[in-house]
Amino acid sequence: MILKNLTYKKMNKYIVLLFILTTTISFGQDKPDWEKIKSLKVAFITEKLSLSSKEAQEFWPVYNDYEEKRSALRKREHHQIRNKIRDVETLSEKEAVQLLKQHIQLEEEEEELDNEFLKEVSNVISAKKTLLLLSSEEEFKRQLIKQYRHNKGGK
Repeated sequence: MILKNLTYKKMNKYIVLLFILTTTISFGQDKPDWEKIKSLKVAFITEKLSLSSKEAQEFWPVYNDYEEKRSALRKREHHQIRNKIRDVETLSEKEAVQLLKQHIQLEEEEEELDNEFLKEVSNVISAKKTLLLLSSEEEFKRQLIKQYRHNKGGK
């Protein structure tokens, strides 16, 4: 039992090292490859959550659907709001009020999407693993940003 745990711990370290190495290689290019990043994220989350095959089979379709919807919301926000905010000085007060309303609406939609996802995913995996998912996503982002900064010379 102790030998198995020791081997498992070593294996986890190797997986994390492999992740860092792969991330380094991925960001060695000028333009990030979003598909590679997505693959790294899937591997990272799978390893962190220790999903059984049954859990993984149910979890990934729910997670992928959520990610697609989130991405669509962000694109809408970028298209409808972010581009216009850049030219805030040229907006009339009426246009600014309308833009602010759109922003609030999109924020509410994103919050609703997040809540629905958390409810749905906690029916597929345990509440503990759901919380672990949230922290794993944040950890992945931190590692990605750290690696990006490292590759850009600490800027």
